[in-house]
Amino acid sequence: MVRDKKYFSEPAFMQIRHQAILAIFFGLPLAGSAQDVGDTIQVDSSVVSAGYDLAGITVRVARPVLTTGGASAVVLELDSLGALPAPSMEEVLRAMPLLVIRKNSRGESQPALRGSEERQIGIFLDGIPITIGWDHRSDMSIVPMTGAQSVRVVRGSSSVLYGPNTIGGVIEVDIARGPSRPIPEAPVSLGLSLEEAGGTSLSATVARSIEVPNANLVIRAGAGHRANRGVLLPSSAAEDAQLHDEYLVNREGLRLNSDSRRADGYLAARYLNENGGWTALTTSVYALDRGVPPEAHQDSPRFWRYPEQNRALIALSGGSGELETETGVRSFEFSFGFDAGSSQIDRYESESFSTVDGGEEADDRTITFRAKGGQSLGTRGDVRSAFTFSQVRRDEVLNGGGAARYRQRLWGLGIESEWRIGNRDATRLSLGAALDGSDTPESGDKPALDGLNDLGFRAGISSLLQDGLVFHANLSRRSRFPSLRELYSGALGRFLPNPDLRPETLFGSEAGLTFGGDDSSIQVVGFYQRLKNGIVRSSVVGIDGIPRFKRINHDRVKSLGLEFLTVRTMGVATLTGDLTIQDVTGIDQNGGRVKLEYEPVITGRFGLETPLGAIFRASGDIRVMGSQMCENPEIGGLQNLSSSSMVDLRLRGFFRLHSGSGLSRVEAGVGLRNATDASVYDQCGLPQPGRTFQIQTVSYTHLTLPTILLV
Repeated sequence: MVRDKKYFSEPAFMQIRHQAILAIFFGLPLAGSAQDVGDTIQVDSSVVSAGYDLAGITVRVARPVLTTGGASAVVLELDSLGALPAPSMEEVLRAMPLLVIRKNSRGESQPALRGSEERQIGIFLDGIPITIGWDHRSDMSIVPMTGAQSVRVVRGSSSVLYGPNTIGGVIEVDIARGPSRPIPEAPVSLGLSLEEAGGTSLSATVARSIEVPNANLVIRAGAGHRANRGVLLPSSAAEDAQLHDEYLVNREGLRLNSDSRRADGYLAARYLNENGGWTALTTSVYALDRGVPPEAHQDSPRFWRYPEQNRALIALSGGSGELETETGVRSFEFSFGFDAGSSQIDRYESESFSTVDGGEEADDRTITFRAKGGQSLGTRGDVRSAFTFSQVRRDEVLNGGGAARYRQRLWGLGIESEWRIGNRDATRLSLGAALDGSDTPESGDKPALDGLNDLGFRAGISSLLQDGLVFHANLSRRSRFPSLRELYSGALGRFLPNPDLRPETLFGSEAGLTFGGDDSSIQVVGFYQRLKNGIVRSSVVGIDGIPRFKRINHDRVKSLGLEFLTVRTMGVATLTGDLTIQDVTGIDQNGGRVKLEYEPVITGRFGLETPLGAIFRASGDIRVMGSQMCENPEIGGLQNLSSSSMVDLRLRGFFRLHSGSGLSRVEAGVGLRNATDASVYDQCGLPQPGRTFQIQTVSYTHLTLPTILLV
């Protein structure tokens, strides 16, 4: 198949001079307060968050350290990030401590926690898992977050109620579900971001509260658009003799094939009656066109592009609230999700990206149903249960290789009990068990996977030792079933399929202390994890003599480490820091020690934020990552990636404007990402963006609108 390269002309509004756009945004009386987000969960320790007031505007540095069910977790409220027009989940998660985000060879941004990779971490959007699909993962860089209210990360062992494949941690994003939140003071907001290399981001959101008899209805909607001509390269990467120049830079001096476009939108509604019952509906869509930079360290890299990638997600959820019954307090909650997407991958002959010589087209459909219930057991205990069922279907057409259909079913049944002991319920014990299963009734032209199931358990404790000091610990066993892609995909000749993959089982444990004072919060956690039959990729040579990857089961993968997390207020300044020290080792079926990909000994981030005068706020942070290894099929083994560090700087200002009876506010900022122009590699041959200057502004408008009353 031969096809000419597609060139996309910029829309007219993208060609407006930057100076004119800035003048319009700074001149209009549009503004108000940032999104107001309440607590998203009940926790069994004090939540510490620093706050400061600027000209009557309260801004929270919301990175509370907490424990829940014997597990360590962090909550980030999106208003603490400042101006982020049309944000992606990648940008939001990069602000989370103790979480590593890296880009793979497909240009996809993936999370990692405690030696657990992206397929072992469950990601939920309004209660619906978006990582149960063809690949059991989602590209964080393209998942829109325009309507997100809060993000919660549970590290390591999580509740058995989350369902199958959540063995390494959980990331929860709330848009419409969760506890009731007041409508933002500013129901209309507009955002704009400009980057040095020509990237632009636009976003708009509206929110409205509608009073109905004995209830309240909140409706929120928004849209965003991002366009990027490409990313800048660090000067040291461009001069690296081990990298091929022709695979690095295009004729404009930007990273080759790194351009992208994304349009997204969402509509969210939440109905809450006076008895606590609620219903929430979220719809989210995006359309994407993007390139995939080639791996410049290889002599014969792949040349890929996604000319089309679309996705729509519908999440319908509801709950009864707490119901008083003769047997105690009872609650029920359900979630239904429909996740549909289509994608196209083009493979090109050369680095000119002018002639297509192969590719694939695919349609994906995932339906998920979740039901949860709870019942109090006297005054000090309760029991909760959950059932999850998902069905994944993929229709795939390979150019020159025919069509195939794949289908996977996953299900999980979990039950968990929690007991409160001592004065003030200072100690909480939790016990849980789960039964998970999977099969692949349709597997193209390859052998189907018979029904698999596994029994898991979890035990946890959280105890308030004294005011402000909490001890927590947990022990768990959970399994993850291989995805359809891991079992059957050849990745356009990049991989050899392996239908014989076995489920991987994680035995995890952790213990930690959390201290919360008036001006600081500190958490120290030690963890040990042992993964049996861990699925990893290995370099092999096919029968045609071409080097490829193949996913195999390692006998064991061990992870031992320490985590440190702190949030401290020093006068008007706020200091944050997190550090992970870990040792991750693979043990093959012969008992030999094997080094693994992308498992640095040290990762961390340290940041400082302080006011400058009455309306400005300056911040900076540094992210460090120790040396790590990556698999290179051209040398048939592992290749070293040097340690790296990245410094980001930012200055924000908050301006209040009055227009008649209305009140507006503008938040504007300038930023310098990778200020030292360091060479940072998430994967061999794929340098991350160099020094980049950015201007961002978000305006919030408080409109005086008549109240809508439905009778």
